[in-house]
Amino acid sequence: MQFFYALLAFVLGVVIACVALKAWDNSKINSVKNKIDNMLKEAEEKSERARQAKISEAREEVNRLRQDAQKDIKERRNEIQRTERKLEQKEENLDKKLDRVSRKEDELKNKHEEYEKRRAELENTILKQEARLQEIADMTKEQAQEILLRQTEQDAKHLLGLKLKDLEEQFQREADKKARNIILGAMQRCVVESAGESSISVVPIPSEEMKGRIIGREGRNIRTFESLTGVDLIIDDTPEAVTLSCFDPIRREIARRAMERLVVDGRIHPARIEDLIEKAARDIDNEMIAEGENAVLEMGIKNMSNELMRTLGQLKFRFSYGQNVLAHSMEVAQIAGVIAAELGLDEETARRGGLLHDIGTALDRQIEGPHAEIGAELAKRLGERPEIVSCIASHHDNLEINSVYEVIVAVADAISAARPGARRESIDAYIKRLEKLEEIAKSFPGVTTAYAIQAGREVRVILNSSTTDEGAVHKLAFDIAKRVEGELKYPGQIKINVSRETKATEFAK
Repeated sequence: MQFFYALLAFVLGVVIACVALKAWDNSKINSVKNKIDNMLKEAEEKSERARQAKISEAREEVNRLRQDAQKDIKERRNEIQRTERKLEQKEENLDKKLDRVSRKEDELKNKHEEYEKRRAELENTILKQEARLQEIADMTKEQAQEILLRQTEQDAKHLLGLKLKDLEEQFQREADKKARNIILGAMQRCVVESAGESSISVVPIPSEEMKGRIIGREGRNIRTFESLTGVDLIIDDTPEAVTLSCFDPIRREIARRAMERLVVDGRIHPARIEDLIEKAARDIDNEMIAEGENAVLEMGIKNMSNELMRTLGQLKFRFSYGQNVLAHSMEVAQIAGVIAAELGLDEETARRGGLLHDIGTALDRQIEGPHAEIGAELAKRLGERPEIVSCIASHHDNLEINSVYEVIVAVADAISAARPGARRESIDAYIKRLEKLEEIAKSFPGVTTAYAIQAGREVRVILNSSTTDEGAVHKLAFDIAKRVEGELKYPGQIKINVSRETKATEFAK
């Protein structure tokens, strides 16, 4: 029974607890709903207030824009009114100008009519005068024009001829003056030392006993030396010296160096002689290459073949009238470069042609022919430009001049050869050689006169056409050349130019 009461009490407690919990949840839910309702109401009130504020701002902005628009419309209306007034004024001015133009047109029309009337009267008067003049002169208008034109043409030709003559003389004087200044300037800016030419070399020896050792047993040493070098070894009474003689300066220089080394070494026998001659030949060959390279480098010339530089170096051992040919070639290159610079031309081309102009003299003793032709063929074969080849070929006036560089090189060559101290030949010997050339040419029958020109490089011979025929010209040139070769000594070559002249003379009485 007690258990039943306890269970009943528990069930009642649970029921009461559930009722109490439900009542508490309803109260809480109502409270939350009230808060939400209050929040919504406050939000709606804030939104309404914000909306009213935005509407108020929008109205104020609309009023402001309306006022600005009305102000702008008013300003534009005023501007349009001012523009309309300006247009009205311009229209009035344009009407006035049109009136003036109309009056001017009327005046011009009247003047044109008056001009046409006067022109017709003038043409009529001219026709009457021309007819009267033709009647008086007894010739037509065309005939009178022809006479007048002919006379005017003659007068114009005469005046033009006088003017051309004056201009030609003026240009000639100015050209001579400028050429003289250029040449003098080139000569003053170029100084190259001269050297003396010799066909022998003297080698000093320490004692007279050395001469016997040089000769050797039964002359075997001297024979070996002469056969290997190609020079003549002269051992005479000259104290403490032996002499080497040879026309080829390179062979003579090889022999001189070999002999000096033999004397210093003291071991003189055929095998040693051969060994030292080979060493001297190699040294000379290397020296020629070095000299050629130095000359090309000093002149500022590029892209030259090694063979051409070696041949150029051989000119160090060649002389012409005491003037070293390599030094002469470098001097010609310098002068040619200065002249080209003064004329506004390519200096390198002028220097290159000047440096190589006498390259043929290094080979003219091995190859038959004039050194200018030999040098030109060599340069052409080794790839030099045509203008350089022509400078070499024509520097002695052997060919027709086709380029200004040929003239520059020829002038520079003449300056270098003719400057004071350049060549050893005295003025007396030079004059005697020219006189001898003319004397030889005049000694042949049929020759009326002869002139030695180009510093003795050319002889011009004039024949009498009445006593000689065309066939005698070539034979006479050959005979004169052979006689010059036999009786004179000279460097290079001499050109014999024979021509047959016909003259006719009459007198007007």
